[in-house]
Amino acid sequence: MWFWHECKMKSAKFKMVGRCHFAFIILNFTFAILAGCALFAPREEVRLKRATVEELTALLGQREAAIQTMKGLFSAKVRGGIIPIATRVEGAVYYQRPNAMRMRGFTAIGSELFEFVQVKDQFTLRLPTMGRVLSGSPSDMSEMGKLARPFQLSVWAMGGVLGTSAVAMNETVKLVEDGERYRLDVSGPSQDGVQAIQRRLWFERRTLLVVKEDRLSNAGVVEATIQYEDFRPIGDANGGFAVGDARLLRPFKISLEDGKGQGSVLVTFHEIIPNQPINASELGHV
Repeated sequence: MWFWHECKMKSAKFKMVGRCHFAFIILNFTFAILAGCALFAPREEVRLKRATVEELTALLGQREAAIQTMKGLFSAKVRGGIIPIATRVEGAVYYQRPNAMRMRGFTAIGSELFEFVQVKDQFTLRLPTMGRVLSGSPSDMSEMGKLARPFQLSVWAMGGVLGTSAVAMNETVKLVEDGERYRLDVSGPSQDGVQAIQRRLWFERRTLLVVKEDRLSNAGVVEATIQYEDFRPIGDANGGFAVGDARLLRPFKISLEDGKGQGSVLVTFHEIIPNQPINASELGHV
């Protein structure tokens, strides 16, 4: 009798424990469902900005005008044979608006690899390791082959930092809505006087920053594709603009693919100083 009573007590206790375990499992399952609903709930999307062709053109002009002078330190990695002198370059660039630029390249131990100076419509390229000096107008670069080609591409790449993509008076523009980007087709007079697309600029619609650019020949062939990334504010009070000024957001990473299939260049800036005095010795001479 005592044994039977003890068994009934144990059975009741087991049933009570089983019910508690079942309730605990149900509770955990409910929490899991609620957590899953929260996890997969649709996030609020960042609203895409709307802009007109006039507004985007004005933005380009403002960003160009925001930098009158610039000094920068950068590293460049090269893939392919477009630069015959090195695959990695440490460099410095100096710029003064409207059209004076000097770039110098060095090895990791400080040996000079090249000096490129462009003023107005003339340039000089000095290659001390090869004992070569080239000079002429920018239009001559394409005729000089692999020696001058990378420096022509480098000038285009620097345009994303300098803001030299502004639309000129003799150029026309067309705006295309391209998903989460705007594309601005910029046309100018070609050699035969006919308007032809010379640049395509892609604006990221959340920030209206130029994140991609195509440079085209007069025949409509893509000469180079440039990607702009890692935008950061530059400048200080001494430069005439506040650090938070949107006009001074600049890409610190620029990647360029040569449309002729001769390779690519990745430029990473370490420092960019805008709107500080530049002396004649820093700009060099042609």
